[in-house]
Amino acid sequence: MSTIIKNRDELLSHGNRRGREIVLDIIEYAIKAVDAYEAVKKKVRIENSKLIVEGLIYDLSSVGDIFVIGAGKASFSIAQALDEILGSNIKRGVVIVKRGESRRLKHIEIVEAGHPIPDEAGLEGARKIMEIAEEAEEGDLVFCAITGGASALMPLPAGNISLEDKKRVTELLLKCGATIDEINAVRNHISAIKGGKLAKYIHPAEIINLIVIDEIAGRPWGPTAPDMTTFKDAINVLKKYDLWEKVPDSVREYLKRGMMDPSLETLKPHDFKNLKVHNVILANNEVMCEAAKRRAEKLGFRSLILSTKLEGESREAGIVLASIAREIEERGQPINPPCILIVGGETTVTITGPCGKGGPSQELVLGASLKIAGSKRIVIASIDTDGTDGPTEIAGGIVDGYTLMRAEEIGIDIFENLKKHNCYEVLMKLQDAIITGPTGTNVMDLNIIAVMD
Repeated sequence: MSTIIKNRDELLSHGNRRGREIVLDIIEYAIKAVDAYEAVKKKVRIENSKLIVEGLIYDLSSVGDIFVIGAGKASFSIAQALDEILGSNIKRGVVIVKRGESRRLKHIEIVEAGHPIPDEAGLEGARKIMEIAEEAEEGDLVFCAITGGASALMPLPAGNISLEDKKRVTELLLKCGATIDEINAVRNHISAIKGGKLAKYIHPAEIINLIVIDEIAGRPWGPTAPDMTTFKDAINVLKKYDLWEKVPDSVREYLKRGMMDPSLETLKPHDFKNLKVHNVILANNEVMCEAAKRRAEKLGFRSLILSTKLEGESREAGIVLASIAREIEERGQPINPPCILIVGGETTVTITGPCGKGGPSQELVLGASLKIAGSKRIVIASIDTDGTDGPTEIAGGIVDGYTLMRAEEIGIDIFENLKKHNCYEVLMKLQDAIITGPTGTNVMDLNIIAVMD
């Protein structure tokens, strides 16, 4: 099996080596199971001049132009597969990826842009996507590659909202502890193309959405899928987190205008009745967790998927998961060791003041490390499945019962660093940061807890 985790040897050089080896093995297997490139290759093909997309069959001789658009941290993998499958059949393609992606494709333009804070490159890329949307006509096919990160990478503000205003809103939302669904409720309603609006511009061409689901709700999402939230929801999110008076005036004015003008609302399921849209789900958190369970059992461990919808403050979530691991270790409930617990979802970090560098998965494992200190049987790892946790280049981290002791030996106070949200530096110094690089997928977070015998 090829290696996804680049620093595997380093991670296995200390602590509970056997437990770490098992956990890393399961993570790699689970990530491979939701590889977007491989999923597209299985679902899209050309045979005898026929384009086949998961049961849909198109005669290429009667299809008009074919376009590819998209955005997200794992959208390159989808684009790469389509580039290879469709080749010169693609008239034009634009896909926006996170800055740092050096690879390029023959038939699809790759635009690198800022994430999680949107930037000018993303705005320019979104404008190019709009050009394609308006060019597409009756009889054309538009493949839309959407993965987590698309909301930040494809900014096209609505009304009089500027890019700077949108940046400010994004910064406030990312620090307040709001869930990804709440953040998207706001972002969809200050965008000219999100919340399904892009589908309206592409009409009457036919849309094939290739989607990697990166949201707790688990539904098809993005600029060419229905949005279940409203302007009222967006306003309520900002008020819930005391941001209503902090966001730029242009944002407040547009949201209030949207409350009064139904034509500005994002598209709902009934709006798609006359649009030709097909949703193809490539991967999601449930598929990944099931794969992790299969791997754990093949390795001889009892396994249990606790949840695929974990939310909440990252550090507290880590303490809860560690507490369950302790219960298993001491009392054999809810499952007897040796066992593997699998948890998917997406936790958040609330930042109220100056902070260091880190991310939700990093905070989760360091929070857990305080609770499992001294255990010779427990190992816990957490990663963001796209390979970048928060604004860092690491996927997450791994800890065990020896982590707290090792930190104290080199003068690191984990609790104090958690208070300062300075987890990246701690994990790097402890050689417990998991490094993968781009994984080719993005299905929220994966947490693996091993309780050895």
